[in-house]
Amino acid sequence: MNKIIKMIEKMKPFFEKVASNPYLAAIRDGFVALMPVVLFSSLFILVAYVPNVWGFHWPKHIEDIIMKVYNFTMGMLAVFMAGTVTKSLTDNRNLKLPKTNQINVISTFVAAESSLLILAVKPIKDGISIDLLGTKGLIAAFLVAFIVPNIYKFCIGRNITIKMPPQVPGNIAQAFKDMIPFAFSVTFFWIVDIVVRALSKGNTAELVTNLLSPLFRAANGYLGFAIIFGFMAFFWFIGVHGPSVVGPAVIAIMYNNQVENLRLFRAGEHAHYALTQSTQDFVALIGGTGATLLVPYMFILLCKSPELKAVGKASFIPTTFAVNEPLLFGAPIILNPVFMIPFIITPILNSWILKFFVDNLGMNGFMHFLPWPTPGPIGIYMASNFSTLSLLLIAIILVLDFSIWFPFVKAYDKLKLDEERELELAKASGVATAAAGGAATTAPVEVEENTPDFNSREHTNVLVVCAGGGTSGILANSLNKYAKDNDIPLEATARAYGQDMDLIKDMDIVILAPQMDAMKDEMRKYTDQYGAVLVPTTGKQYIGLTRDGEGAMKLIFEKINENK
Repeated sequence: MNKIIKMIEKMKPFFEKVASNPYLAAIRDGFVALMPVVLFSSLFILVAYVPNVWGFHWPKHIEDIIMKVYNFTMGMLAVFMAGTVTKSLTDNRNLKLPKTNQINVISTFVAAESSLLILAVKPIKDGISIDLLGTKGLIAAFLVAFIVPNIYKFCIGRNITIKMPPQVPGNIAQAFKDMIPFAFSVTFFWIVDIVVRALSKGNTAELVTNLLSPLFRAANGYLGFAIIFGFMAFFWFIGVHGPSVVGPAVIAIMYNNQVENLRLFRAGEHAHYALTQSTQDFVALIGGTGATLLVPYMFILLCKSPELKAVGKASFIPTTFAVNEPLLFGAPIILNPVFMIPFIITPILNSWILKFFVDNLGMNGFMHFLPWPTPGPIGIYMASNFSTLSLLLIAIILVLDFSIWFPFVKAYDKLKLDEERELELAKASGVATAAAGGAATTAPVEVEENTPDFNSREHTNVLVVCAGGGTSGILANSLNKYAKDNDIPLEATARAYGQDMDLIKDMDIVILAPQMDAMKDEMRKYTDQYGAVLVPTTGKQYIGLTRDGEGAMKLIFEKINENK
């Protein structure tokens, strides 16, 4: 097993390069930016259809009023996504351009949304259909978002723009500067639309979806589930944030399936799509990647090792809410040969059980979007519209996960106990030797004299960045509490990677969580551009910082002083 781990570690640089791909990162960032839209719109779905479980149905006109908000938020997701993905990729392209000649983010945002409307709006008898502006148009939205920033970069980088005299105000000059790349972008997709409509019966958004439909069908099969959720766990196991690598490739499918499930349910049909975003959040990755929901509880209740009990006590609350980095780096589980099999196999088997329930037992697939930190069992029950069968599904998943993880947890507990006993014997032996020699064999610990002066700066702004905003929030809160208790002029905030990257320009230091290590080179471009200090962290170091406000504060000021 150790040989396999070493072989896999050699492949890590390649996987990190895949994870840092700017196009995959742009899709991930685009979805992160739109989570408020998804979650807010879902509230209206819950209000409209959850009462059906208890036999209450809104009058049709009331249902239409409630659903209007959903239709013009979630129902326009592709339009919004074209803008947010374009914005992320534009920021990436600007890193390669001089600060005095940057691409206008607002202009690319508008150009992308205009282009998508051209490609996806469908004329019908009484007007136009916006059906393809929702989740069905996501692939077309990505296509637009990938091309528009590159057209702008080509034009701006080569000064193919309308140049105004220096006397013209900056905002007017910028408008003329944007005119040519905007015209090129929209005209390009206008021509594409004309050609596609002439050669096919539909528009570009429909054509792209139809061309990729075999891939969609394959992803919805048992093999597809194994590849998707197995690779998410595999990448995380070697230290590369799996959902960030695999997620962008399938997220459009998962979102579209979940919206389709709702449509089918409203029509009184079986919501038969098993592959959804909630499948990932609450079934395959219940308790976080690796389906680790029960593991910290097993450490606390079933293990004899004091170290594992301590890890369990420190991680069971965040893991319950799907923030399992304290467990992954504390045990550790990452790159630990003992846990490789359950970490990869459990998510796959969980997803297969759900698929069996949907395909063979008539359970409806997930239709309601809920925040990803929702505890898995609650998420399963609510996202399935409170299906009775979902309760059986929850019970089976919990029993299965316990059965898979238990022997590996007990084996690791025995290993840790042996290590702890050896350490105790070594310490005892050292004490005996010291007593016999009349002196201690260990040198006294030196007190560090150059302790950073926490109040030496007027104010310090800290940004903590992780994959989903979970552990980064824990560390930011720890820093803020320590700063407040000790009257230190420091403020910390937390973000998911790709969320509000413009914040970096106001930061003195950016702490990068270990799960985003693959993105550190890309992040360094942003911190260098804005003059902030970047501090990548290792697994146990980062988890230790979340529990030690003073230690985290010392690290921050040491790094700032080093970079003066």
